[in-house]
Amino acid sequence: MVYLDSAATTLQKPPAVARAMAQAVNHLASPGRGGHRPAMEAAEIAFDCRQAAAELFHLSDPENVIFTLNATHALNLAIKSLVKPGDTVVTSGYEHNAVTRPLAALGCQIKVARGALFEPGELLTAFDRLVTPEVSCVVCTHVSNVFGYILPIKEIAGLCRARKVPLILDASQSAGAVPIRMDELGCAFVGMPGHKGLYGPQGTGLLLVEAGRMTEPLLEGGTGSLSARQDMPDFLPDRLEAGTHNMPGIAGLLEGIRYVQAQGEGKILRHEQALTALAARELGRLPGVTAYSARRPETQSGVLSFVMEGIDCEEVGEWLGERDIAVRAGLHCAPYAHETAGTLETGTVRISFSGFNTPAEVMKLVSVVAQMKR
Repeated sequence: MVYLDSAATTLQKPPAVARAMAQAVNHLASPGRGGHRPAMEAAEIAFDCRQAAAELFHLSDPENVIFTLNATHALNLAIKSLVKPGDTVVTSGYEHNAVTRPLAALGCQIKVARGALFEPGELLTAFDRLVTPEVSCVVCTHVSNVFGYILPIKEIAGLCRARKVPLILDASQSAGAVPIRMDELGCAFVGMPGHKGLYGPQGTGLLLVEAGRMTEPLLEGGTGSLSARQDMPDFLPDRLEAGTHNMPGIAGLLEGIRYVQAQGEGKILRHEQALTALAARELGRLPGVTAYSARRPETQSGVLSFVMEGIDCEEVGEWLGERDIAVRAGLHCAPYAHETAGTLETGTVRISFSGFNTPAEVMKLVSVVAQMKR
């Protein structure tokens, strides 16, 4: 199979990920739940994973790395720690439902900063206009999951710092490829999945918390600490990690992060961008095919959407799937992005790369699309 759906989940993982998970299933107990060797070894693996993530994302304290089920869980924790019902919040016009649905559930007044696709100047102008004194929070994606558009997050973060408005960053499509520096951005929270660019297993995620930031738990329960109290601990990570940890997932995620560290985010991103440029160029040569690519390659990651004139995108996805090419078709849980780009009525076919894809796989995709067009 040619797997081109890494924006949903990276299927090809470093072999060390599966080995670590199997080791964890057979040898690790629950961290913080005993002084015996299986529990102590689990605590060591959990801390090593926090430390590796803190190093990768330039976070000073590993205890401010929170384990979550996925990016959605992380973003809900962040949003519900900062945002109160009815608050005014600014988002970009490229957000995923993992951001917009929690805000809608809180009854927020959502102001949407829109700018044309791959035009960061327009987006910054919109943020500058909308981040006004009544805004309590900005929530922004780093990379569009539909188009691979790398938003100008450094500039957006600078604007938020200047106006003393906290920023929540959705790093679902950037973590592991596009560098993220907590020490420079000054984000209140950064949420991300473990199973995409960090090459970990499904059911894992991380929430990075700014030093000193107040947090509110989504769940209450056992933490292995302060057990005589009936309120949640007032320190991290325990305050946000009620219940038993997913130790096989955490062990696998640790190896995924180590893989990214060894490869280097810049190398992975450049590889993905080269494949994106190749796919955009070759698909764009086919009659009736529109590929949404950036004029400036540095503004697009390893995600590319395209449409075929007169053919429903779901039909294209099914055709490709029947020929062992895995893509995703539809709205990709991101109606804001489609509204901004003008593709809400049609959706798109999305191809997305990882560090394991090759130019030969791109050319096979193009060949099959060409056959369908004929």
